[in-house]
Amino acid sequence: MVKVSKFDAVDYLDSEEMIAAYLSAAMEDENPDVFLAALSDVAKARGIAQLAKDTGLGRESLYKSLSPGAKPRFETIMKITKALGVPLVAKAEVVDQQVQ
Repeated sequence: MVKVSKFDAVDYLDSEEMIAAYLSAAMEDENPDVFLAALSDVAKARGIAQLAKDTGLGRESLYKSLSPGAKPRFETIMKITKALGVPLVAKAEVVDQQVQ
């Protein structure tokens, strides 16, 4: 019998690069709950109590905002990402146009 341990992304979010890559990958999914779950994982990895202090939001408010199905305000997401040191940025997508 093979023993398998439960995977927890929080255990691997130990660098700025890993966090940025994780959130970027989550943003590629059309389901907004995927991004909220990823943001929640990053918040847990960094510490919810510290994040609450840095954002001025209550711990319960953070948990509620980052729960599946939540519809947090854009302002809340911006506060959280900024406090985590991973602000959201827009970038142009380069579309390859072939000359015919």
